[in-house]
Amino acid sequence: MPNTTSNWLLEGDEPTPMPRVRAAVEYHRLYAGEKRRILRGILAIVLLVVGLIGFAQLFLLGATALDTQILGRTGFTPLQQAAGALSLALLIPYCMLLQRVLYGVPARTLHSVAGRFRYGVFARSLLAFGPFLLVVVSFGFLLQPSESVPWTTVDLVALFVVGMVLTPLAAAGEEYGFRGFMFRVVGGWTRGARFGTVIGIVIPTVLFSLFHGSLDPYILTSYFVLFGSLAIITWRTGGLEAAVVIHAVYNVSALVLGTTLHVDLGGALSSRGEIAGSIATLIPSAALVLITAVVWWITRRTGPARASRPR
Repeated sequence: MPNTTSNWLLEGDEPTPMPRVRAAVEYHRLYAGEKRRILRGILAIVLLVVGLIGFAQLFLLGATALDTQILGRTGFTPLQQAAGALSLALLIPYCMLLQRVLYGVPARTLHSVAGRFRYGVFARSLLAFGPFLLVVVSFGFLLQPSESVPWTTVDLVALFVVGMVLTPLAAAGEEYGFRGFMFRVVGGWTRGARFGTVIGIVIPTVLFSLFHGSLDPYILTSYFVLFGSLAIITWRTGGLEAAVVIHAVYNVSALVLGTTLHVDLGGALSSRGEIAGSIATLIPSAALVLITAVVWWITRRTGPARASRPR
């Protein structure tokens, strides 16, 4: 359905024609063409995963060296949390480079169908969904009590700074990698846009959920809902801004609340596959389903945002 009317979430951020971008194409279909280029897509996914793991190992190695050789520390530290966040943030320029080299598409189009980061969409999404999601995540912590561990004041302050400054960038990096680049790669494998939407949402969602290392049904379901909702929101809004907001609020809330309550963050990360979830784990998932439904309702008349409006 052509994008013929605006809505309050996207108002003022209408796309304009861009070079090497077909008119009226949806966000995830930007790589689609006469040839499906599946082998190129597999190479793109492999390079994405290699970058994800490679950056993480490189930054973690540097953080561990600083901790052990200079600071005399072992175990989980704020420096390691910062290293992990920076490695994920590096996916943003890395995926833009992959897009440019492998598909010849301008790097800036990875932001949105408008060819730029739509700050208006970002701000409206933050105001509309941020406070609600913050309250829901906080409520979920009340229903999932955990043992406290001692933290020094320096560590708490450092983790707070990392959470407020670097965690949003890490969440954005994951979005650019999986709801951006990988969504487009898989979504361009089919000749039909509808089937491309389905596999573009399902395949990255399943892979990224399993990549988190937990097979607990509650936790795995929460991952499916989180990443699936973000993919649908990206598709409907035609860009990553709203998904970045939701993922950033979700992660920042969890990290800041975790440090406030002195949760053993290092233990939770290292034993992620052994943690057992509960029905309370799905409380934020219900909020994400509601947010996704709201976005769908907002775009019900316009349809998914497209690269440029037909004249």
